[in-house]
Amino acid sequence: MRILVVTLLYAPDGGPSASLFAMLCENLVKLGHQVTIISSVPHYPTGQVNKAYRSKWIQRSIENNVRVIRVRVPSVKRSVLWQRLVQFLIFQFGATYAGLGEQYEVTLITNPAIEIALPFLFLSALRHKATVFFVADVYPDVGIQLGIFRHRIVIALVNAAEQFCLHKADYVWIFSEAFRIGMNRMGVPDERLVVIYSWVDTEFIQPKPRHNLFSEEYDLNNCFTVLYAGNLGLSQEWDTVLDAAQKVQEHNSIRFVFVGDGTGRTSLMTKTSEMRLKNVQFIPFQPQSRIPEVLATADIALVSLQSGITSGSIPSKTFSYLASGRPILALVDKGSDVCILLQKTNSGVCISPNNPDTLVESILKLVGSSELREQMASNGRTYVEQHHSPQKAAKKVEALLIKAVNQRQNQKHV
Repeated sequence: MRILVVTLLYAPDGGPSASLFAMLCENLVKLGHQVTIISSVPHYPTGQVNKAYRSKWIQRSIENNVRVIRVRVPSVKRSVLWQRLVQFLIFQFGATYAGLGEQYEVTLITNPAIEIALPFLFLSALRHKATVFFVADVYPDVGIQLGIFRHRIVIALVNAAEQFCLHKADYVWIFSEAFRIGMNRMGVPDERLVVIYSWVDTEFIQPKPRHNLFSEEYDLNNCFTVLYAGNLGLSQEWDTVLDAAQKVQEHNSIRFVFVGDGTGRTSLMTKTSEMRLKNVQFIPFQPQSRIPEVLATADIALVSLQSGITSGSIPSKTFSYLASGRPILALVDKGSDVCILLQKTNSGVCISPNNPDTLVESILKLVGSSELREQMASNGRTYVEQHHSPQKAAKKVEALLIKAVNQRQNQKHV
């Protein structure tokens, strides 16, 4: 089967979706399929295009037997919405142009539609190709909640684009059962929704020694680390974390470590400075090759999402933390999929957002019990090995793509 994938980010770009789709595409190839992916040139999370990718508008390569087509986009300031919208539009024109000459039976296209509406229209809908639309977040809802979309016209355009893709796709792939509510509200019936949870490379991310080159480089060998690794964005609940850091300052060994970059990093650093927190450390975004030792440096791994953001999503970093064999403290809504997962697997603790005192209590409890931390870590590692490997995910996606192709063929014969 010839598969065309269209998504904004692809490895070696930063961001969880980039590495996830690299794993997926490579495993679909191993299952015997021809996979072509169209993405932008690497620019995440800083918004600045890597110098190695500035020479050509369209770049083609073969990477781990996957045909990769990269579209050049301009460097932007990610905190400025109009610049990002221009970047999205340029990517869409380039992706559409690059895909017109491709031959394929089925397309796998990722939301949000504001990033891929034109390729969806010209490479999928107008060509009457079988299509699976992957939904990682419910738009425009998530943008409204985060205050990114404020103007009625922007919200209306985002909603219209998303609705178009949702209703033209043969199937909508969602990351979580909780997404059904949002999708149903947008008019997508249950029979067109398929849940396939995220995955993690359990061979690449494994439990590693707590003391390693990364921990030595950043002077983290002689402290107890509460570590967050990933995008420092707008959806995380940072105030509660910093309040907790302030409350445990007398515990000299505890250090809060933020590894990564994003639109929220500057304001987070500013507030840390204003609060004069000496137990908070910021470390730059790390290349993918260092992720295992970064995660190994965590005594506790932190997931943090604002109230209302968590009900329908499990951040992919959650599975990476579990694979690394680290206990998780999740600052998320009770009843969210993240909380249900950690309770089911007994691999972490959930704390409601805006509750720094409870967060402090949970941290101190884990600080005082290495046995509890080790048990949670072991439980998490065992769970992801059994349920969230990229090989198992690829087989589920393969079945969904075949189902979409068969349905489209059956419609032609009616």
